[in-house]
Amino acid sequence: MRFLAKRGASIDEAEDLAQDLFLKAADLDGRPIVEPSAYLYRMADNLFLDRRRSAIRRQRREEDWAGQPGDSGPAIGQAGVDDELDARRSLEVVEEALASLPDRTADIFCRFRINGERQKAIAAELGISVSAVEKHLQRAYDVVLRARARIDAEEFAQDSGTTRVEYRG
Repeated sequence: MRFLAKRGASIDEAEDLAQDLFLKAADLDGRPIVEPSAYLYRMADNLFLDRRRSAIRRQRREEDWAGQPGDSGPAIGQAGVDDELDARRSLEVVEEALASLPDRTADIFCRFRINGERQKAIAAELGISVSAVEKHLQRAYDVVLRARARIDAEEFAQDSGTTRVEYRG
């Protein structure tokens, strides 16, 4: 326990680690150990380091979940619900915009942006030039940008307190 305390463990933590060490030592298969004292110290050190690493990983997970280090995270309730509703509304706007594209343009856009296919491969399979693929992609990007502008206009309207904003793009 003194060894663990010198490594930085609190008294309670050192007691828990000593108990874990005892249980692990009891499970040894009975093989002869050349230096049992050094072996026990190494086991204790490994248990201590494992516990510290686990605590650091847990803290990082909690910080990631909460947002920023030291942040208590989003308040449970209205703020989280509002953010989720905003995200769903944004997704609906973009999906509507993409649905308005001609089938071929939507297909090329999905193959390039979602499936990660190369423009050259798309062009070869469809029997069109790479330039034509780029033009289809440009049309799709324009539609997505207009959808983003619509989302921004709606968010601005909500933030400024107005009830309705029409976007014509």
